[in-house]
Amino acid sequence: MQPMTNVVSFSAVFIAGLLTFLSPCILPLVPAYISYITGVSFDELKGAESRLIRKKALVHSLFFVLGFSLVFIALGASATRLGTFLVQYRTAITKVGGALVIIFGLYLMGVFRLSFFDRERKITFKLRKGSKFGAFLLGVTFAAAWTPCIGPILGSILTLAATKETVLQGVGLLGVYSLGIAVPFIISAFLINTFLSYFAVFKKYMPYVRFICGLLLVIMGLLLLLRLNVI
Repeated sequence: MQPMTNVVSFSAVFIAGLLTFLSPCILPLVPAYISYITGVSFDELKGAESRLIRKKALVHSLFFVLGFSLVFIALGASATRLGTFLVQYRTAITKVGGALVIIFGLYLMGVFRLSFFDRERKITFKLRKGSKFGAFLLGVTFAAAWTPCIGPILGSILTLAATKETVLQGVGLLGVYSLGIAVPFIISAFLINTFLSYFAVFKKYMPYVRFICGLLLVIMGLLLLLRLNVI
C-alpha cells in the first residue's frame, strides 16, 4: 500500500506544481523573469531565434529553478522534522492539517477571501541581470515572496509534508512540487516564442486553473481529514 500511496501523493503534488506555474500571478510574469535572468530585453526575446540566446535562457533558467527548489525543499524538510518531533500528536496534526488544506482550497476556488494571502510579501535584492548567480538569487526571492497564489498551494504541500513519517518523504514531496513548476518554466525559457503565442490564447482560462487547483486541494484535505491512507 505504501508504494501506491507515494505514487498518489507525488502525482497530486506534481499537478499542484504545474497548476502553480499556470496560476494568474505566475504565468503572466514568466517573460519578465526570463528577460531578467538572461539580461535580454523583452523585445529581443520576442524575436529570439539566436541559438546563443536560447542556450543562455536554458542555462540561466536552471539556476533560477535551483534557487526556488532549494528553498521549497528546505521548508519541506523543516515541516516534516516538526511533524516527526510531534509524532505523538500525529493524528491531531493530520486532522488539523486536512482542515487547513480544505480552507486553502476553498480560498482558491473563490468561496471566501483570506486577507493574509491577499497581501503580497516581497523580498527585494539588487541582482545583476544576466548572471547565473543573479538567476539563482531571483529563484530564492521568488520562493520567499509568498505571493497570494503560491501561499495556499505551498502551505498545503507543507501541511502534507508535516504528516509524513520521515524527512526524506517531506523532501521528496517538495522536490516533486518544485519539479512541477520547473519543467514548464524551463521549456518556456527555451521556447520563448512558442510560449508567448500560446500564452495569448491560454490567459483567458486562468480563472479556471485557479478553481481546479482549489478543488485539488479540497480533495487532498478531505483525504487527510478522513485519514484515508492514499495520500
